[in-house]
Amino acid sequence: MSEKTYRIIQWATGHVGKVAIRHFAQNPSYDLVGVLVTNPKKVGKDAGEIAGIAPLGIVATDDVEAIVAMAADCVHFAPLVYDVDMVCCLLRSGKNVVTPLGPFYPWERWKPDFEKIAGACRDGGTSFHGSGIHPGFAGDLLPLTLIRLMERVEHIHLYETIDHLANPSNYIEFMGFGREPDDLLANPGRSPEAPYMFAQSMEMVARGLGKTIDDVTARFEVATATQDIAYPRGVVKAGTVAGQHYEWTGWAEGKPLITYHCFWTMGEENIAPQWDAGPSGYRVRIEGDPALELSLTGTKGADGTRKYLGLPWTAMMGVNVIPAVCDAAPGIVTHFELGVPQMHGLFR
Repeated sequence: MSEKTYRIIQWATGHVGKVAIRHFAQNPSYDLVGVLVTNPKKVGKDAGEIAGIAPLGIVATDDVEAIVAMAADCVHFAPLVYDVDMVCCLLRSGKNVVTPLGPFYPWERWKPDFEKIAGACRDGGTSFHGSGIHPGFAGDLLPLTLIRLMERVEHIHLYETIDHLANPSNYIEFMGFGREPDDLLANPGRSPEAPYMFAQSMEMVARGLGKTIDDVTARFEVATATQDIAYPRGVVKAGTVAGQHYEWTGWAEGKPLITYHCFWTMGEENIAPQWDAGPSGYRVRIEGDPALELSLTGTKGADGTRKYLGLPWTAMMGVNVIPAVCDAAPGIVTHFELGVPQMHGLFR
């Protein structure tokens, strides 16, 4: 019996988009039919060349109207900027949409966007799924899977740890490394709306336990460099910010149900204080009966370090559910529609 093939459009070709293109080229279940780029230098290039593989015969375009008019089963929508109106346009054009930008679950502030998306799904007879590594997996699907092992759940902790010295990115300066501690504490690099973006995952976990998130609280602390720390594009001076810890807690029935810890550092040494954040990756710790802990990291390389795999994981979390989203009934497809069972009576 031959396997069904899904016609795919890749929207944007940053790190996530390139991973997706390489997978579409190798997986016989997918037929890449179009690629939308936002960088003028990529227009007219073969999608394979952009992704660093052999030519695929698909020429990248920045013509949005042509992409919207193109026949396809699904758009893997991965630009840098969230655009609910464009998502709705694609859905109304008859194409399903899977995107790492979300939204992920209709919690409070995101209900208006979900209503727009639901309407577009009705108009186009299509489905929508917000995917990703966090939100989209580490802080929602992973805890929802693990609580099935529990007899009682008291408090769920999710740790995201990224060593930006071992895993250099283009966002080191943007995130505030190298700034004066008092300045960054007063004006954090992350948006004040960030806790509410991640609260969608908190609400998903709460609903999986038969509860709802009533409030979200936030805490932020920094660590400083004990000596100059050099990285490919510059130096984090001694005494400036070399570590950041964002902590967001979702409350249910007056008690903390789930806390997300985000640890960003410029190395594991030469910063103070030194947090026990673990290796780059994700860790779930659940207080309850029986208490448990699970770590998700890349394997150690030849140099003994662990590469942070958040970006390729972000791509694959969406790419791998495209068939299920395409085959689902029209509408918004969350983890629950994809088959995650809800637990009852565990949060106590």
